[in-house]
Amino acid sequence: MVQYTLAEHPEVIISITGKDSRKSREKAMDRLVEMMDNDELPSKLPNGFSPEQFVEVKELSNPETNLQDDEVTQAIQLLSNLATLKLKTQELKQDALKIRQQIELLFSDQPITEADVSSLKEGFKLLKTFAQSNIRYREAREQAEAARRILDRALQDQTSPARNGSS
Repeated sequence: MVQYTLAEHPEVIISITGKDSRKSREKAMDRLVEMMDNDELPSKLPNGFSPEQFVEVKELSNPETNLQDDEVTQAIQLLSNLATLKLKTQELKQDALKIRQQIELLFSDQPITEADVSSLKEGFKLLKTFAQSNIRYREAREQAEAARRILDRALQDQTSPARNGSS
């Protein structure tokens, strides 16, 4: 539902189903002409009128509610990111631990082969990916703690007697 008013008569509200569009403004124009024909408009419009001159009436939003909505949205995004990072880190961890054991070959007196070196080089890439993922996961977890508190506040039971004033 979209609502329009006239700059000359802000008390006049014309409601049209749909969104603000050329078609909606034309429907509002038809309604305005009808109002003028039925003498429902406080005065005539001496300079004429066009659909583009309608002023869309928007509901006033509560800035505090918008801020809270933004906080909740950000909190959800942070928690979603944490879930993704945790899963990725878990998937890489077992392979990273196996490669970490292979690194011990470098510090032992056992001879290594070209295949060992090739395997280790591939493993180093995986270790690097795991380490970076793990660091991002730990950082995200710290941020997600605050996100969890925001969600806890947003999800608090609003029906408890102490909150709504009933006994």
